[in-house]
Amino acid sequence: MHCVNRIKKAQQHGNYKTPRLWAKAKGINHDIATKTAACIVDIAVLYNADVIVFEHLDKNGKVRGSKKQKLKLWRSQEVQSIVTNKVHRLGMRVSHICAWNTSRLAYDGSGFVLRGKFGGFNTYELCKFQNGKTYNCDLSASYNIGARYFIREILKSLDENSRLLIEAKVPQCSKRSTCTFSTLVNLNAEIIAQTA
Repeated sequence: MHCVNRIKKAQQHGNYKTPRLWAKAKGINHDIATKTAACIVDIAVLYNADVIVFEHLDKNGKVRGSKKQKLKLWRSQEVQSIVTNKVHRLGMRVSHICAWNTSRLAYDGSGFVLRGKFGGFNTYELCKFQNGKTYNCDLSASYNIGARYFIREILKSLDENSRLLIEAKVPQCSKRSTCTFSTLVNLNAEIIAQTA
């Protein structure tokens, strides 16, 4: 933040290019990305993970907005690239899932969440579900991200007839962008019912 303020101050005094200050800001951003990636890999190793699942964040094209906004966008692609290179050496896999509605949908299947002032909070850290429950947004999104990975892997392992039968009983699992943790629970219950 101090680095961005220095750039802003320099630009207010007529010095618009400031390559050294921007180089410093980019270096800080790269350092944050490297440390974040190292932390993700360390936690995966600690818990003997086989797969690290990321949202597929499409950040191609021009980023609109002020330079402050450009700097604020954390380097998700760089973090994912560093993690991918590190975990392949350790024999782990990296998988990407559809990012649509992971944060917007409640993990319990109650529908869209209310965040910030719409939910009556001063922060975007918390959200309110349609059933009135207050929960952490990032934790709810993490449940949905993990659930989408397992739903995809379970449906991939089934033959066509079994998959169509399960999708008829649990229609939410056919559309990946609306899958939540509750969809995985329902899918699991249906598979157990069929095998019993």
